[in-house]
Amino acid sequence: MTIRILLAVAGLLLLAVAADHLVVGASRLAPRLRISPVVVGVVVIGLGTSAPELLVSAVAAARGDAGIALGNITGSNILNLTMVLGVAALVAKVTVRSTVIHREVPLAVTAVLLFGLLAWTGLTVVTGAVLVLAVAGALWLLVRWAGEGRNTALAREIIDYADGDDVTGADPATVAASREAAQRQRPAWFEPVRTVLGLAGVLAGAQLLVVNAATIATDLGVPQLVVGITLVAVGTSLPELVTTIQAQRRGESDLLVGNLFGSNLFNSLVGGAVIAFAAPASVPRANVALVVVMGLTALAAWALLRRSNSLTRPEGSVLLAAYVLTMPLLLAA
Repeated sequence: MTIRILLAVAGLLLLAVAADHLVVGASRLAPRLRISPVVVGVVVIGLGTSAPELLVSAVAAARGDAGIALGNITGSNILNLTMVLGVAALVAKVTVRSTVIHREVPLAVTAVLLFGLLAWTGLTVVTGAVLVLAVAGALWLLVRWAGEGRNTALAREIIDYADGDDVTGADPATVAASREAAQRQRPAWFEPVRTVLGLAGVLAGAQLLVVNAATIATDLGVPQLVVGITLVAVGTSLPELVTTIQAQRRGESDLLVGNLFGSNLFNSLVGGAVIAFAAPASVPRANVALVVVMGLTALAAWALLRRSNSLTRPEGSVLLAAYVLTMPLLLAA
């Protein structure tokens, strides 16, 4: 048992480190491919930080551990908008200046509600096809909105994040010079290799985590859904937490909000589709309590942000308290 726990922890750590390199590598590589910064923010970074959830769920579903897969997606969706967003608000007030809260965020909330409804009725090949169509529609909207070029605040923060600028408000000439120097120091192959190795590391970490978490659940007689909601969901949400802390430390609140809601969008649509196609006959139905908490969490976080385009420390404390109070209820349901 001790060895299994250590291996699961090793998988969690590998997931966190590899996902960070995957996100940074992909976000730096994307501009070279002439991808819009806003697309990088809501698609590349959102999808990159969701890679642990997606790969863990895919591995779990393919192994027949569908309870872990479903618990991972639902648990991560809840955790991202309670604990992670709450921690960000406690660090400093979250103020959103871009249009992300009026377009991308409602789209992500809709995706979560759709996934919750389908998970409650049962994830099958048919519902998986519905989620694939929803993914295609969401990507079309995100790319279209990015092409309008109105999200300049978010675009600027994404560029700063990808370039690794640590000092907010630095002299523009100094920042530009440091960027050029860093680009000259890194060979052209560095970021592509970093991205591929990050993806490989996430896959290896997912395998380590799922295999050992499933064994631990069996040995302790704990339902796989419970393990997925707790241990696995916390581990796969570490990349979102890392990105959130980095963005908040630099004052990049638009990127922070876009990343968390974008991650939930991809968790729900892509993750739900992966589970549905990988194990359509063995996926347990999500209970009503789990679906309701996940939906209310998304709606509450959106409502708090939309009220004044900001999230204060007291409101962040409310989100943290919501996670602490609802988790025992979900585990007992």
